[in-house]
Amino acid sequence: MLQKLKSVRYVLSIGLVLSILFAGFSAYYKIKYWGFSFAPKKKTAVWTVEAHVAFEPTGDPIKVVITRPTPSTDFKVLDEDTVAPKYKREMTKDKVILTTKPKTKHQDIYYRVLMYDNVDSNGKTPAAKADKIVKPVLSEQDMNVAKEVLDTASKLEGDAVQQVITLLNQTPPDQTVQAFMPERSTDKETAQAIIDLLALKNISARMVRGIKLQEEKKTFVPDVMIEAYMDKMWKIYDIKTGKKGLPSSFVVFQRGADSMFDVTGGENSSIKYSVMKSLRSSYKMAGHRAKLANQQTNFGYSIYNLPVNQQNALKWLMIFPLAILVVVLMRNVIGISTMGTFTPMLIAMSLVETGFWAGLVCFALIIGMGVAIRAGLSKLNLLLVPRISAVVIFVILIMQFLAIIGYNWNLSIASSALFFPIIITAWIIERASITWEEEGAKNAMKQIVYSVLVAIITYFVIVNEYIRHIMFAFDELNLVILFIVMLLGTYTGYRVTELMRFAPLAKKEK
Repeated sequence: MLQKLKSVRYVLSIGLVLSILFAGFSAYYKIKYWGFSFAPKKKTAVWTVEAHVAFEPTGDPIKVVITRPTPSTDFKVLDEDTVAPKYKREMTKDKVILTTKPKTKHQDIYYRVLMYDNVDSNGKTPAAKADKIVKPVLSEQDMNVAKEVLDTASKLEGDAVQQVITLLNQTPPDQTVQAFMPERSTDKETAQAIIDLLALKNISARMVRGIKLQEEKKTFVPDVMIEAYMDKMWKIYDIKTGKKGLPSSFVVFQRGADSMFDVTGGENSSIKYSVMKSLRSSYKMAGHRAKLANQQTNFGYSIYNLPVNQQNALKWLMIFPLAILVVVLMRNVIGISTMGTFTPMLIAMSLVETGFWAGLVCFALIIGMGVAIRAGLSKLNLLLVPRISAVVIFVILIMQFLAIIGYNWNLSIASSALFFPIIITAWIIERASITWEEEGAKNAMKQIVYSVLVAIITYFVIVNEYIRHIMFAFDELNLVILFIVMLLGTYTGYRVTELMRFAPLAKKEK
């Protein structure tokens, strides 16, 4: 028998190890591909960037080209659409092309893209080779000034790109810079000046336009940065500070000297951007992340693909195994005797609905009144089934009475009685009454108190927001709990209460 028990423990131990490995891998998988987190209520920031193109038609066929961001490691595209009635749309890798017949009225076209998981890529884009360097065509005098600017910049700190940027942004401006750039220029002109100066140093550079993601930012023009080919990769720089790296709040829309938009068949065209931030549950975003990672099949057969109402029901079911584990530990390891095996768990679930203190007061009232009524019924010598049925009816009447009192006196405590399971409450009353008759009032009260104590411990476990989230998001942990419970079923040692009980004997023997 002992050998058989050891073999059972051995098999269950292997199962426990395998379940832990499986749960660990599954958690890693969900975090990496589905965007899950151990933190509850994690929200994903979804940025809506809207481009508004406006122009006056000239009477010719219209063609509007708008630069669109392409998905990269920097961010992911959730959705994109256009508001352009009667326009034919064509999507290329980096552009949205809209065409239509000649129009006569003012035109407003909107392009909207939803992005998420925007991260800092440090502005480093590996490339096999640099773009062809196009050196600026300058007069002899301007060329001499440009060389003087580069000589002055070489004495500053930073790499070649940062040196040029720092010099051009000095306050007050350097005399050589004033000679090269007589007036304070726009960001685009400043970027072009940096590109020209770097070309003279045989450094390939290009202009980068993008959108800085700031909540409720409206009607603005794109930000301009510089991307230079250094150490066999493209590195991005802020044209005002020289800081290297792509900010986490910056999304690149266009690289090179091309325009952000182009309108054929229209005049007085303009483009304005607006940004809006919204928050979405990580569960809702998990399906899209799985699709991008080509893991849609696995997600489709998970509980997170079910309707929301079913997911809400399963959130409570997923916490049940942990509540069961608490009860098993209390009974088999600690040695606390309760009214029924899982009565404390059901009481704890009721306390979640009623509220902690309101539930305890209601439970005490119902059990107290029920035991008193059961004591009266015992004198009638009724059979078991009719007696329990009578107790159930009395419990219903007590709940009805408390609900009416609670409504008329505005007592939430009394109204909470409706959330207690009627049959379980009636069975606790019957069990307490039998124990009272057979083992005395002390043992009956002890079992009731222990049941409530275990219920309170279970309650604080299952109401914890972090625990509920983890048990639902990483439901594979229930497999681990299953093997732990079965291993506890093979435990044949002393319980904690028994060790305390026999402690005086052990001291006496010593």
